Parts: sequence; structure tokens; C-alpha cells
Amino acid sequence: MAQPRILKPADNAHQYQLLIKRLLMSGPRYNPDQEIVYADRSKYTYKDLVERIHRLANALTDAGIKPGDTVAVMDWDTPRYLECFFAIPMIGAILHTVNVRLSPEQIVYTMNHAEDDAVLVHDDFLPIIEGVKDEIKTVKTWIQVTDSDKPGNASFDTHGEYEALLAGASDHFDFPDFDENSVATTFYTTGTTGNPKGVYFSHRQLVLHTLSMAGSISHFDEMPLLRSSSVYMPVTPMFHVHAWGVPYAATMMGIKQVYPGRYEPELLVDLLKEHKVSFSHCVPTIMQMMMATESIKTADLSNWHVLIGGSALTKGLCDAGAKLGIKIFTGYGMSETCPLLSTTHLTPADFELPLEQQTAIRVKTGKAVPMVELEIVDPDGKPVPHDGEAKGEVVARAPWLTQSYFKQPDKGEELWEGGWLHTGDVASMEPDNTLTIKDRIKDVIKTG
Repeated sequence: MAQPRILKPADNAHQYQLLIKRLLMSGPRYNPDQEIVYADRSKYTYKDLVERIHRLANALTDAGIKPGDTVAVMDWDTPRYLECFFAIPMIGAILHTVNVRLSPEQIVYTMNHAEDDAVLVHDDFLPIIEGVKDEIKTVKTWIQVTDSDKPGNASFDTHGEYEALLAGASDHFDFPDFDENSVATTFYTTGTTGNPKGVYFSHRQLVLHTLSMAGSISHFDEMPLLRSSSVYMPVTPMFHVHAWGVPYAATMMGIKQVYPGRYEPELLVDLLKEHKVSFSHCVPTIMQMMMATESIKTADLSNWHVLIGGSALTKGLCDAGAKLGIKIFTGYGMSETCPLLSTTHLTPADFELPLEQQTAIRVKTGKAVPMVELEIVDPDGKPVPHDGEAKGEVVARAPWLTQSYFKQPDKGEELWEGGWLHTGDVASMEPDNTLTIKDRIKDVIKTG
């Protein structure tokens, strides 16, 4: 049987690995003076970001962190978290983004299960840790994070405070090359039964997800969510699926980023107004809270584009947003998928439709983004017709889907039955490949 041809490279040809450090190259190159803002507290430039990432890498290494170790982070949405998105995996360690909304018992479970070696913990979460620290088995190093002049009083020994450690560290780190399939990040799903399950993603997966995301939400004229002139502010937690992966894309593109810290609806709206934020991703509940503020009444939201996910976008919320001038789109994914699978896709003709008809399109789950295959299948795994009526389970293939559950190979085999990742979502698909989620499969796979 004939085979495709593979040619032998030159002996000195460089085998370029898709590593997260590659995503840090272009933003500072194009826009070294572009701003990264922390709420109403501080701001610095992309040039500063690179220096701080180097300092953090040295501080972690000085603290004994080595390649293959797992470093957990418990913080709000801050530039510090962005620095951790890069520095931790760039030294070859694994970033564990801890879901701080879990119960203390579940936080203990995830830290022990992930075998965390170090934890960066914000003062606000010290009471949680102090109540369960004796149950956390593998952590050897604690680093405090604070927004005050002085760190809070911890009842246990810490290696030091984040900013002080950065100030005392070298501003140059020689980030190594290594296999692109090395694990870069991990976090835990919050299913309806049992303990959370650990998903994990490699450098290669995160780079490919970033490239696809940047293309899908910036390439189409009808969906200009992330452009070089954009101002980005996340309104979903950074612990949740890498803030949907957008911080990586925004940094690669060198755009202005605004990090709001702890979510306070009035502050979020004030930041929108002050910095003329043009793109956010959000869950419906937070959007509703922001739309209920007094500040929203005097805000010009005509340039604010919002990608809604996490739960279904209702027609009521979409219409209410449109009346305020907000451009709302739907995104679909899950913890296991890194997360992006599909987005709303409107054509130029769709924008000429009456508001009610536009809304009907915007609330649909949308079309698969580049490099994603979506199918709907019956209980036997056979595709059902794409007629907008027949329903089946959504299954997916893409280069960035978690390959199993950490330490739970049996659950991983269930997830990947038949060579497709099973989402547990029931949907229909139209002839033009537009997906609409209808329901959840009960008692099949409990995913986040």
C-alpha cells in the first residue's frame, strides 16, 4: 500500500517545539509599550510583563521548583495570574489553576490528587488553607500573594511574598526547549457526582488552541472580537479553563489587557467605561449582574463585544444586551476541550436582519472553529442527520482535547469511546453545520 512521503531533514535542521514561550514572543515585539492594567490599582507594559515573567521563573527556581513539579495558584483575575500562565509552564513545571469556589474538602482533594509541590495563595484564601493545611500532603512551598502593603499573617511558614520574591530575583532566565507534548497545565472539572476529575493539557495543545482561537474570533469581519486595537477584559475566572484561553491569544497579539481582580459588578462596569473595553468573555449570571448596575445606564457599550458561555444564552438576555448596544456571541466548549469548540457565526446578510431574527442566530451554539470536528451521534455512535431536527450526543475531535483524566484511565476510556470525545450534550445540527444544544445526557458521563 502506498504511503505519504517523509523527507529526511538536514542534520542541523531545528526541530521547533510548540511551547508556550513561543506565545510570548510576538506581543512584546510588536507593542512593547502596550498596557496591562490591574483594576484601579496599577498598570505596566508588555516590556515589564516579560521582565516579571523572567523574575518569577527565577524566584520559583530559587524556591526549589524544578521541571515536572506542579505549582498551584489561588488568586483573583490579576496580571500576576497572567505571569503564572507563562512562567510556570515555561520552566517545565505544571500550572494547576485551583478552583477557589470549590469546598475546602474538594480543594484539598484536588491539591493532593494533582500532587502539588508549591502553592501561590492570595491573602483572601489563607483562611481556607489554614483550616485544611494539615490534610494537604505534597505541598512543600507556600508563597503569599497580597494586594496590601503587607502580606496577611499566615499561621504557617511561607517562602515569602510574591512581589518581594520578584524584586529579589534576576530579570533574566534562560527558558529551555523541551518536548512540546510535556504537560503545561492541569485543573479539575466539577461534575455532579463524585470527586472532581483532573484534566491536563500539553504545550502543543495550548499553542494550537491559541492559534485557532485567535483566528476564529479575529479573522472574520462579522466577528471582530479580538483585533490589534482591542481592549480585553476577562469576566470569567482565570482558574476556569485558562480564562477560556484568551489571555494567551491576547498576549500573543500584544493587545491592551485589563484584569479586574475580584469581581464586583460596579467595578467591572467602571473599568469598561474607563478603558473602553471592547472584548470580554462572560457567563450569563455575571452579565445579568453587570446589566443591573447603576453605572451601566451611563455607559457607551456600542463597542463592547461579549462571548457568552458556561450556560445557555437566553433570547431575553441577548435582546436586553442588544438594546444596550452590546454585541453578544455564543461560545461552546467544556473543561475537557480547553475549551473552545464552536462560536456563533453570523454572515454579512445576517446583520441586516431584524433584531429578533439576529437573536435567534446568536443564541445558537454555532459552528465549529478551525481544526475542530463536531458530530452528533445516536447511542450506537452512528451519525444522525444534519436536518435541524434529529438529536444526538455531541462528540468532538481537535488537537487540544484532554487525552484522558489524570489517574483515572477508566474514566478517560469512557470519555474517548469510539475515538471521539463525548461531551454528554444533546444537540441537533442544521444542514449548514450550525449546532444547537438541546439538553444533557443523564447518567452517562458526568463532566464539568
